[in-house]
Amino acid sequence: MVRNLLIALLLIGSINSFAQSKNPQYDAQLAQKLGADDYGMKQYVMAFLKEGPHRLTDSAARMKLQMAHLKNIGRLADEGKLILAGPFMDDQPIKGIFIFNVTTIEEAKKLTETDPAIQAGSLVMELHPWYGSAALMQTVETHKKLQKKSFTD
Repeated sequence: MVRNLLIALLLIGSINSFAQSKNPQYDAQLAQKLGADDYGMKQYVMAFLKEGPHRLTDSAARMKLQMAHLKNIGRLADEGKLILAGPFMDDQPIKGIFIFNVTTIEEAKKLTETDPAIQAGSLVMELHPWYGSAALMQTVETHKKLQKKSFTD
């Protein structure tokens, strides 16, 4: 009986030690702050920004709309809702991406509806749930330290 109890305790102990992180760099406090799961990942919603049905031909109106679009991006980033945004550099129908710090398509849809380019029909967004590194949560903070100029100034 004592032998079986010792074997059971050893087995439980080995399972618990196996479940612990084997990564010596693991920072539990940072993982919790960033919303990371055990793999250092979290759920986001990725948006593909595509050409909309109402493309502006007037260059002044297009520039004004682009500036409003960029200011909205900045606002969403400052609110912690937009983790990453950027245009593609080729001339294709998919113009750029957003990665939203939300877990549902519905939440992301509400955020996209605040974008002036979406409201004007210049862009449409295709939304997909996405699983990626929780380290992306530090992108906006780090970007502000690297940004010498602002697109909207």
